[in-house]
Amino acid sequence: MPSIAAPTSRFLRACRRQAVDATPIWLMRQAGRYLPEYRKIREKATLIQMCENPALAAEVTIQPLRRFDLDAAILFADILLLPRAMGLHLEFVKGEGPRLTPPMRTAKAVARLREDDPRQTLGYVMDAIRLIRRELKPGKALIGFAGAPFTVASYMVEGGPSDHYLVTKAMMHGEPQLWKALMTKLARATSAYLVAQVEAGAQAIQLFDSWVGELSASDYERFVKPHSKQVLDAVSKTGVPVISFGTGNSGFLGRFASAGGDVVGADWRIPLDEAWKLIGRDRAIQGNLDPILLASGPTKAMLAAAKAVLERAGGRNGHIFNLGHGVLPMTPPERVKALVDFVHDASRR
Repeated sequence: MPSIAAPTSRFLRACRRQAVDATPIWLMRQAGRYLPEYRKIREKATLIQMCENPALAAEVTIQPLRRFDLDAAILFADILLLPRAMGLHLEFVKGEGPRLTPPMRTAKAVARLREDDPRQTLGYVMDAIRLIRRELKPGKALIGFAGAPFTVASYMVEGGPSDHYLVTKAMMHGEPQLWKALMTKLARATSAYLVAQVEAGAQAIQLFDSWVGELSASDYERFVKPHSKQVLDAVSKTGVPVISFGTGNSGFLGRFASAGGDVVGADWRIPLDEAWKLIGRDRAIQGNLDPILLASGPTKAMLAAAKAVLERAGGRNGHIFNLGHGVLPMTPPERVKALVDFVHDASRR
């Protein structure tokens, strides 16, 4: 297994709540449509083609680090590559988003899901990781990732994005054994996929539960937390820092944090210091500028909001600056540079 330690990495030190010379920063969706160099590649290749081509995936991963002094790169991939490897057909429909077929709504459909070795079925992801590690400059860490079982399961059950998760919640409450069977398979597959990413060279892992905020606290505890915990525990055994991230979950952030992870993400809906109290001071925290403030409005107001986030962190070890979710496509690149430089300068120890 490649080395998972990088003593000069400001980001990895912060994940472990060790002293740093300045607060590290990386941004979710930092590789994406707001960058003209990304759009140029996207004009010639579909998202799936970009993911399946290790050289393209590596190039897109590294693009934002050429422009900005970010402390970590995050692997360019998609959370729905895993259900695709398990046997579902994945396509991206213009104006609608991803579509997965057939939807997972019966015991027979769930039973047919494959659990093959991700080193083989998703070998192109591992190849991209190895390429990125060779190209990253010293001190810059590589984050691997996957979708958390609930978020991925919701796509698989609904067949794509959903406004209300009607079919998903109906299955959870009306067919709990079927739901458990699906989540159990997903937790195993996700664990294996992430461990393979670490073996290929990922130095930290983030588990994205993007839609967990659609749940009540009790539904999260009963139907989701055990499966998320299984994944977080499995990856933690590799020794790399693990980040657990969700949105819209401020109402049960403490319960969400109790599932595990070395670092817990907080979205913009809760002040960072309040979130840290709920998470626990013995854990690192990631967040939590509103992506809209980065994308629009006066730069002065955006930087003032960033300063407020840093002030709420109080200079304590274990804060990783990020947005409360991802960079929006309309975000001007120069504002990203201004934010990255400001965070480093304003937090210099």
